[in-house]
Amino acid sequence: MGTPTLAAGSHRVRPLSGTGRYVLRKLTWAAGTVFFVLCFNFALFRLLPGDPIGLYTRGRNMPAEQIAAMRAKLDQPIGQQFVDYLANPFSSAVQSVSQNAPVWQVIGERVWPTVLLVGTSILLASVFGIRIGIRAGWQRGSRFDRISTGSTLALYAMPEFWIGMVLMIALPMFPSAGINSDGVDPSSPAGWLDTLWHMTLPVASLTLVYLAEYAAIMRASLVDELGQDYLTLARATGLREALVRRKHAVPNALLPTMTLIFLNFGFVIGGAITVEAVFSWPGLGQLSYDALRGPDIPLLQAVFLLFSLSVIVFTLLADLLYVVLDPRVSDA
Repeated sequence: MGTPTLAAGSHRVRPLSGTGRYVLRKLTWAAGTVFFVLCFNFALFRLLPGDPIGLYTRGRNMPAEQIAAMRAKLDQPIGQQFVDYLANPFSSAVQSVSQNAPVWQVIGERVWPTVLLVGTSILLASVFGIRIGIRAGWQRGSRFDRISTGSTLALYAMPEFWIGMVLMIALPMFPSAGINSDGVDPSSPAGWLDTLWHMTLPVASLTLVYLAEYAAIMRASLVDELGQDYLTLARATGLREALVRRKHAVPNALLPTMTLIFLNFGFVIGGAITVEAVFSWPGLGQLSYDALRGPDIPLLQAVFLLFSLSVIVFTLLADLLYVVLDPRVSDA
């Protein structure tokens, strides 16, 4: 009997490449993590002690009919509640107790101040921290390396809010609260400058902490690359030290730092609760602090979901970027 052949018009299914399998694996991981977060978010706030309706309506003058409708919905089978939650976890019908507005509307108003504050800090810290780490790692054991390494480790060990309070005391000429001065139009050029003026201290607080992290990681990565054979080969071809560093050592040493940058951007949405609380910055960090003090359970549930999803998304982007920068990862 002869060897069977494919039917006419049929196509052989090609197996996924190493990169395809890597991307599929990461996407599956991200989807599974999102599902776990939704399950955890649904269960966590239903396990809190006390009456959830009482917590939700505390301090609010709500009609008895609306309370009865909420009670009837809560009395539904837990499976039905879970399905309804999965169908629309971003429902606009959920109201914030403390803000008396839909939770996602309240959150949407706080996103931009947080992105402005933490995003600016990460941008500045990555630029200066990477440069410090490159110089310290390339000149390992030098005076600059010793001073910069000691300084960055000291900064990294300091709490963000403590640095913020020190800066407030040391630099009293800068505003220490809010995002704009009273009576200033934030959409005007004068308002933009006023916002930058108010950002000085909170941005400096976060930048110092993030800078220490980037500098330490970049230095360690570059030191690991110094003994590699490809650098010896590059020097043997007659390349100057500056070119060996810029074209060969630094690009490879940047891989862990680039991943760290994306992971930190995952926390941009979460904001910096302590720094925003110290400087009364009207972002998501301050919103989380206010919701915890309430406690505003519906707002806390929505904020927790947003923070978790932002970390998952940026972690996925970091993984996908890594395989672009270093294709060897897909073969692991």
